[in-house]
Amino acid sequence: MTDARLRHGRVSLAFSFFVQGVAFALLVTRIPAIQDRYGISDGLLPAFLAAVPILAGVGSVATEHLVKRIDPRLVLRWSQPVVLLSLLGVGAGSQLWEVALSLAAFGFAVGALDASMNMIGVSLQRAYGRSIMLGFHAAYSLGGIVGASLAWAGAHWDLSLFVSYLPVVAVLLPAALAGSRWYVRGGTAAEQVRAKGAAQPVVFKALLPLCLVMTFAYIGDSTVSNWSAKYLEDVLGSSDEVATVPYNVYMVTTLLGRAVGDFGVRRFGAVPVVRFGTVLAALGFVVVAAAQGAWMGIAGFTLVGFGLCVLVPQTFAAAGRMFPGASDTAIARLNIFNYVGFLIGSPLVGALGDAWSYRGAMLVPMALVLLTLFYARSFAPEGDRYGEGHERPRAVDVG
Repeated sequence: MTDARLRHGRVSLAFSFFVQGVAFALLVTRIPAIQDRYGISDGLLPAFLAAVPILAGVGSVATEHLVKRIDPRLVLRWSQPVVLLSLLGVGAGSQLWEVALSLAAFGFAVGALDASMNMIGVSLQRAYGRSIMLGFHAAYSLGGIVGASLAWAGAHWDLSLFVSYLPVVAVLLPAALAGSRWYVRGGTAAEQVRAKGAAQPVVFKALLPLCLVMTFAYIGDSTVSNWSAKYLEDVLGSSDEVATVPYNVYMVTTLLGRAVGDFGVRRFGAVPVVRFGTVLAALGFVVVAAAQGAWMGIAGFTLVGFGLCVLVPQTFAAAGRMFPGASDTAIARLNIFNYVGFLIGSPLVGALGDAWSYRGAMLVPMALVLLTLFYARSFAPEGDRYGEGHERPRAVDVG
């Protein structure tokens, strides 16, 4: 495979991550508008919100079996349009069953999309022989910022959901389909067959530490996305405007941290980077819990963003290294715990906040994230002669 083809594949995959970030942000940031449009009650809303990650987990499981028969590039090529069209469907409907159907399609397709994107990303990293996974997830963070900004503009100008979503889908859907022509899988044909899981069983006991780290990371992430605004407003006494700042800052810090994170992994190795990120995220939650004012709380959430941003990409990369002969299967199974953390995090913090205090509740994701330190060695699997998660060099650098 030529170096130019690998570079084209890298750019096209990064664009898919970007598109997914835009689509997901456009959905989650307009949840109040979706609730109003369809008359979804407060009691019914949690069921709708929980259905998306549950179906995404089902989609990830289905992808594990699907990629044994077809190439992950085909799964990604056709799941991304489904995500975008489902988003448009959320904005176009008027009946409860219509939004339920659109959200179900969105959730299932997101599971397939997330799994296949990371499968291809891990295979490309293997071909490059050095860390590039953080760069893909940085593109996702950038998409999230763009999507949240577009959602703000739609709300500011009082646009309907359909009018807000249509131009975005009209631009991104053909662009994603065009870019899908450049998807590539790293490695030889034999290596790609082994990656489908035929040559090496995935031992769940060995994968479990990475599954736990993924869960802890998304518990921390969902805490910020779902509770940072309420925490600043209700606990730290901020204004409505200031309460919107932490999540925006959090998204920017994940972008910045991931943009430079690959260089840190190449220089120091995955294990030290994961340990540093873990401690930084835990320190951020401590600052949040102890904050006496809004801006100290924002500073704490900023530290959380810089710390958490490295964990998820490195967890996928570590699964690929741990099971080089079955990386697709390992990544599909690991991806399920993305949604497990999302499902656990927000209700857990909310319940503890109501029953105890929101300051105390912030120490729970801190403690869970800190447990990553006990599993950090899993990011440098036994048998990696470079140790500490350093990537094996290639004979030819692809830039």
